[in-house]
Amino acid sequence: MIPSPFELVRARTVDEALAALTEHGDDAKLLAGGHSLLPLMKLRLAVPAVLIDISGISDLSYVRVDGDQVAIGAGTRHFELERSEVAGTEVPLLPHVAGRVGDPQVRHRGTLGGTVAHSDPASDLPTALLALGGTVVVQGPGGRREVPVTEFWLGFFETALSPDEMVVELRVPRTGSAGWGYEKFTRRENDWPIVAAAAVDGRVALANMAGMVVRATATEAALARGASIAEAAELADQGTSPSADMHADQEYRRHLARLLTRRALETAAGS
Repeated sequence: MIPSPFELVRARTVDEALAALTEHGDDAKLLAGGHSLLPLMKLRLAVPAVLIDISGISDLSYVRVDGDQVAIGAGTRHFELERSEVAGTEVPLLPHVAGRVGDPQVRHRGTLGGTVAHSDPASDLPTALLALGGTVVVQGPGGRREVPVTEFWLGFFETALSPDEMVVELRVPRTGSAGWGYEKFTRRENDWPIVAAAAVDGRVALANMAGMVVRATATEAALARGASIAEAAELADQGTSPSADMHADQEYRRHLARLLTRRALETAAGS
């Protein structure tokens, strides 16, 4: 299908993008890589009157150490994160996961900020960010504020962003040599995960087990009280609400959550 007609505004700075958001309100959408937004527009599930192109804001593309955290600009593309020496040394889970997103074309256009703001429950990188205990930095007319990832995703395609705000940075703790694991199950390598599990430092996050990426809190609690990996992984689907579709029914997704959580935890533990 063909998207509805729209006006294109090219923003060269964050201030220009925010000014356009304020001017056009709910009629506007930000455009970075476009791999999430454009398919929705073609299906007429999203019909913005104005697209604000932020792909040219070079100040939003970086990966750097800042104290005990790694700061990543929202405009950083997946392939840049995948190849980042800083990320590979300080938080290796992220470049590994970035390298498993879609195909090379997707990774060369898609941005970290875009996938975070999209809030798709089947997203790879948000799952990793949730396991890492990251923070989303958003900016609006009133300045910047920091939102823990545990409070940022509110539901299917729903976030804590106000209409006049945009994601400008992601911050994650430096994990260094700490063990980590990421497992996902797909029909084809470049597909969205039917279920995925990320594990690092006693935290476990799951993709496609609810209306947003979620933590496997029962598994985390079991690990904290000394349960074995196998015992803790059997609790991974507790408190989740997986959907059923053409790819998997609810029980199969629950099975995958338990299986992939065990594998991710074993990898993190060096087993």
